[in-house]
Amino acid sequence: MNDTLSTENLSENVQTEAAAPLPRIGITGGDTNGIGYEIVLKAFAEPALLEICTPILYGSPRTAAYHSKGLNIDTKFHIIDNAADAREGELNLLTCFEEEVKVEFGKPSPEAGRAALLSLERACSDYREGLFDALVTGPIHKSSIQCDTFRFAGHTEYLQDRLGDGREALMILFNHHLRVALATTHLPVSRISEAITPERLEERLRTFFASLTHDFLVSAPRIAVLGLNPHNGDDGMMGHEEKEVIRPVIEKLVAEGLQCFGPYSADGFFGGAHYQQFDGVLAMYHDQGLAPFKALAGGSGVNFTAGLPVVRTSPDHGTAYDIAGRGVASEASLRQAIYAAIDLSRNRRRDSEARKNPLEKLYHDRREDGERSRHAHPRRAE
Repeated sequence: MNDTLSTENLSENVQTEAAAPLPRIGITGGDTNGIGYEIVLKAFAEPALLEICTPILYGSPRTAAYHSKGLNIDTKFHIIDNAADAREGELNLLTCFEEEVKVEFGKPSPEAGRAALLSLERACSDYREGLFDALVTGPIHKSSIQCDTFRFAGHTEYLQDRLGDGREALMILFNHHLRVALATTHLPVSRISEAITPERLEERLRTFFASLTHDFLVSAPRIAVLGLNPHNGDDGMMGHEEKEVIRPVIEKLVAEGLQCFGPYSADGFFGGAHYQQFDGVLAMYHDQGLAPFKALAGGSGVNFTAGLPVVRTSPDHGTAYDIAGRGVASEASLRQAIYAAIDLSRNRRRDSEARKNPLEKLYHDRREDGERSRHAHPRRAE
């Protein structure tokens, strides 16, 4: 699999673009009773991250100070009221609310959910104003954050509504060796089958192809598509979705020149490490893709919301209430999410610049990939 997102590549990018201003990364603190503030403070305790980006933490100085003191994390931050005042070389903390929030580590509460939403709303507003380049979101508690202005299953659906400009979001979990996208995200298992329609599956695959080429800079990406039922439905014995929905969509896209393969039975696909032969994997539902991904990623995974104008990443874990307030949470996934946000936004800019004034295509690339010619595929409108 092509690997365009790495710390090494990021260092090269920084050296190449040393004269350019550091990318500004908006970071939301997430649920105040979880590990969000802890991992942000730990990530910026060392100066290395401050040398490659200008972070703007959306949250509360009082809450950050409480976490810092209670967890004995000596990370300084610069308090601001406007993202335009963010300084390079410092962790900037933008005040999203003045009132004091009661922190109760490990406990869901409407107060913690409201604080998380205020941070998220301000960050979205500032992104609309062009005040930062990419967004990294801290974990939220999906029940606590629900209110009149947040009726969504999670960040992905909320950001699609607020910043999507009519586009459909696609959840992609990735690390340096594996990219897994989801055909459906936060749905009850009882509703998954009815949600996997030919139209939805085709749209998911087209968005995935566009993201692999534009965000990850993978040329002629190869995507594996998983089946829905055990053993791919066993020729109709355990379900008909593979024969009636998934395989026809794959055949349609293959006829257009898109490198799409499957469907594959999920257990044998991951158990046999067949994912190593592909640039991306499309899973049919949340746990089918995320359970093996998290087992294989080992804490290095990043959640990326593809298909939207904004580059948004997040750690591949939740609020971790079970360890909140103990000072043992790892900041590794957040650090990778920040690296990825920087690299993905630069990839997008470079790809857009490279395609600004394309030369007329005078020939077709007829190299073979198996039995399929690697024709140029139509790109989704940016």
